[in-house]
Order: sequence, then C-alpha cells, then structure tokens
Amino acid sequence: MKFIIIILAIFLSSCKLNKVVNHHGTHNLENKSKEIFVKKTNINKIRSLLGPPSTKSYFDNDVLIYIERKTSNSRLFRLGKRKLIANNVLILEINNKGILIKKEFLTQKDLNKIKFTEKETNVEINKQSFISKSLSGLKTKINDPLGKKRGSLEK
Repeated sequence: MKFIIIILAIFLSSCKLNKVVNHHGTHNLENKSKEIFVKKTNINKIRSLLGPPSTKSYFDNDVLIYIERKTSNSRLFRLGKRKLIANNVLILEINNKGILIKKEFLTQKDLNKIKFTEKETNVEINKQSFISKSLSGLKTKINDPLGKKRGSLEK
C-alpha cells in the first residue's frame, strides 16, 4: 500500500497546472506590429521596438523579416509532442532613406496558403571524381605511412 502511495505521489508531483510555452523570435509580434505605420515609421523606431530582425534581405530596398513562434507541450495522451500555438511572420520593406514603405503581417493560416513550386533543380555530381578526391588523402597515407616521402628533403 505504501508503495502505491509513493508511486502516486511521484506521478502527481510532476504534473503542472500551467503549460510551459516556449517562445522563439520576437515576443508579441502582432501587438508590436500595430505600432508600426507605413510611410511614418523609420528604421530606428523599428529596431527599438522589435530589436534585430530574424532575417535581412538586401535587394532594391532593405527587407527585414521578424519571426515569432510559440510551442507548448501537448497533453499526456499525445506523449509530449509539441503543439504549435502561434507562428507569425512580419515582413517590413524599408527604402534607402530608412522609412517603412511596405508592411505585411502573416499568421499561421496565411503561411499555410502560400504555394511553393514543385520544380526541382537537378545537380549532376561526378561520383568518381568525388570518391577519388575523398580518398586521395587516404591513398597517400597508405603509400607513405610515415610521411618520409612528403616531408623530407633528400640530401
């Protein structure tokens, strides 16, 4: 009887009432994005509000990408698999003067609607050359295990 009570106490002590939420990226991205306005907000205000971007892109204009991802442990019957709570992306395009010219906020539903191309790039690799390059160092060690031929000068 004592054994069952001990096992039950250990099991119940590890239960938590509040779920642990793991954040990755910028916290509260949706609320912070509401404070940013097109043609009014500059790069300094964006960086002070959101911090450094998750990703940058330099084409005609600077594109800053901020990512927020929240996950939590699922219930016991799912055996600890993570549940995705939020997956948000904020894309900001800034002109050469440092002013925001385009703002796009994408939620998890918006990201699921994005179509990716099915095309594949074929890369031909010459397997013989790859293998011969990989094994060339091994071949020289087999032919000269002490390194006398490579490192010594004949006198």
